[in-house]
Amino acid sequence: MDASVYLRKAVYGRWAVACAFFFNGFLVGSWAPQIPVFMVRLGISEFTLGLLILVFGVGALAAMPWCGYLISRFGSRAVVKAFAVFCSFSLLLVALAPNVSTAAPALFLFGAVIGGMDVAMNANAVEVEKKLSRAVMSSSHGFWSLGGFAGGALGGLVIEAHGHLAHALVVTLIAIVLSMATFGYMITEDSPAVQEKHKLEFPTNPLIYLIGLMALFSMVPEGSVLDWAALYLQQERGADIATAGFAFAAFSGTMSIMRFLGDGVRNRFGAVKTLRYSALIGATGMLIASVAPNSWIAILAFAFAGLGIANMVPIAFSAAGNQKGTSSGVALSMVTLMGYSGILVAPSAIGFVGGRTGFGPIYMVLAGLLIVVFLMSNLAKSADVDR
Repeated sequence: MDASVYLRKAVYGRWAVACAFFFNGFLVGSWAPQIPVFMVRLGISEFTLGLLILVFGVGALAAMPWCGYLISRFGSRAVVKAFAVFCSFSLLLVALAPNVSTAAPALFLFGAVIGGMDVAMNANAVEVEKKLSRAVMSSSHGFWSLGGFAGGALGGLVIEAHGHLAHALVVTLIAIVLSMATFGYMITEDSPAVQEKHKLEFPTNPLIYLIGLMALFSMVPEGSVLDWAALYLQQERGADIATAGFAFAAFSGTMSIMRFLGDGVRNRFGAVKTLRYSALIGATGMLIASVAPNSWIAILAFAFAGLGIANMVPIAFSAAGNQKGTSSGVALSMVTLMGYSGILVAPSAIGFVGGRTGFGPIYMVLAGLLIVVFLMSNLAKSADVDR
């Protein structure tokens, strides 16, 4: 293949995978402002809502290993496109659910297709990096955050003006158009390992699990803002639904900005220093949000926290993938599983506690978790290994 054609296809693939990240983040961000309406509409408590959010997380974690198998059979592009079809309609199914017995399977499916697509689009981003011989992962996650910002900001306004069903329909239409217009340009692996069979392996290097703990502590705050910030602002800070929707939108917006800048910041200051200061910024923002006297100060604090939290997980993933003596795939699979449990499963426990104590103290504790990451930041030295 001519070098210019090869490069052009790789560039198209880079923007197509960016759209996939935006698509996935947009759907997750669109769910955030639906949560308070969902709770009122079904007449459920914070405890029951927490269980249902746990169902979403279990669906995502259950789909991830199967998605890895599908990628080995069909390649990441085909798997992204297949999951995108189901993703497009998943939020609408949740919005249509009339009771808990139908909402639970709808949320399980929603989590499964979001989680499965997440694995596939990350795998495709790795292939793009190989084709372009440069990193695109941080900026790809930036597009996810940008999608979350767009979904959260649009969601609160549309729900306030037209209701939750109209919002779900708008999200579905946007998702269909975006997937049809862009995902066909995604690249394919040169030779997907269709015939390879792998045994289930676990890392023997204990450092992998410590890095996974850093990823977990970095992602728990993100999941808590996604699932509970809107409710926190409504119930404890007196915000209306439109204002409450801006909590996750502001958080995702600043995260997207910093993720687009993340590779440059890390190249200049190094992974350890970047992680150290990021953790301090994130902890400060979460602490201020926990004691904010009104909703807008809390929103600004969540936005500040997003600046810090943005690049913590990408650094943890790089540190895991560069561990000597351990397969990068094995290491990343464990760190990813541990990290994503923080955004998919841990928020359910937060809901159980928050229903009794309020969410202000919860965000104060989460600031403490980020301080733990600050103290563990030297473990990220391997993230600076040359690619």
